[in-house]
Amino acid sequence: MKMVIAVIQDQDAHEAAGALVAAGFRSTRLSSTGGFLRSGNTTLLIGVEDEEVDKVCEVIREVCQARKQVVNPITPMASTLDTYSSFPVEVVVGGAIIFVLDVTRFERA
Repeated sequence: MKMVIAVIQDQDAHEAAGALVAAGFRSTRLSSTGGFLRSGNTTLLIGVEDEEVDKVCEVIREVCQARKQVVNPITPMASTLDTYSSFPVEVVVGGAIIFVLDVTRFERA
């Protein structure tokens, strides 16, 4: 058995969860926050049999497409920690970060 952990942008979360259900997979949704942009993410936990991992990853990849976006990250200026500067930056957002872990034990109570 495997645990698939997918970190996706909030914008893609509803469609990704729906696509997983339509494909016959259950997931647990957790709210999370990205480190660089400090924007909302959703982390999906999906427990599946070993042979189903590729299908889960395929469903996630189909829904969670990367795209470019101009953002204004707030970063501290070097001179003082109390002053912040914001410069527009083009970044790639969306897509998914997928981890696949071995599960040594699974129980449903």
